[in-house]
Amino acid sequence: MIDVAFLGTEVRPAQTAVVIDVLRATSTITLALASGYERVLIAGSIEEAQKLRAPGRVLAGEVRCARAPGFDLGNSPEETLSPRGSELVLATTNGAPAIVRSAAVADEVLAASMLNFGAVVELLARADDVLLVAAGTDGDVTLEDVYLAGRISAALEGERSDAALVAEAVAAAYPRPLDALEASRGAIGLRREGLESDIIFCAQESIVDTVPRLTATDDAIPVMTAGQAVADTRSEIGARRDA
Repeated sequence: MIDVAFLGTEVRPAQTAVVIDVLRATSTITLALASGYERVLIAGSIEEAQKLRAPGRVLAGEVRCARAPGFDLGNSPEETLSPRGSELVLATTNGAPAIVRSAAVADEVLAASMLNFGAVVELLARADDVLLVAAGTDGDVTLEDVYLAGRISAALEGERSDAALVAEAVAAAYPRPLDALEASRGAIGLRREGLESDIIFCAQESIVDTVPRLTATDDAIPVMTAGQAVADTRSEIGARRDA
C-alpha cells in the first residue's frame, strides 16, 4: 500500500516512512550526505541542536527560513557542498520534527527530495507498505511536499490510498518541479530572506543517488546516513548545473 500523510504530525506506523520537506530539510540532508558528511543528526529543536555541539560537528538550522543564531550554517543545501566536519547536526522548523515523529513509529525512515527522486523511487520499488510523509509548514499542508509525494506515488506500482491519488493529481497539475516549488507557500519565506536560489536548487531532479536513511539513534537523537551514493558528487553537481 502506498499512502500519504499530508502533515508531519499525521504519521502512522508503517514499514517504510519517507519524509519529504523539499524546501529545505530533506534536500539539505540528502546533499550533505552526498557531499561527504558521514552522518546527519536530526535535532528536534534549536535548543537540542545546541546541546549537541562537539568537535567535528557542524550545526545547521533555521528559524523562519533564516539561519539560527550562533549556528554554523543555515538550511540551504548548497552550504553543505564542502563539508566542514564529519557530522551535521540539523534543526529545522518542519522537516526535522517530521523525521523525529516518523522514527518513533516506522520500521524504516528515508528522506526524499527532488534531488534524489530517481534513487528514492528505485529503492521504494522493493517496499510493500510505504507512507509518504509531507512535512508541511507550521501545521499547514504545503504544495511542494504534496507535489513530490504525488510524483513518487505515481512512479510506483501497487495499491494506493485515496490520499496518494490526491497527491498524484496535484503533481500532475505542474509540468515541472520548479513550477510547483515557485507556486508554493514555502517559497514565500525564502524570497523574503533573499534565498530564492534555494528554490531553484531544490527543484533539480535526480542529481544525486544518495538516499538518506535512519540507521541509528544517539541518546534518542535520530541519525541518518547515506544509503546509496555516487562518486565525486560535488563535481557532478557542478557539471550538471553548468550544462
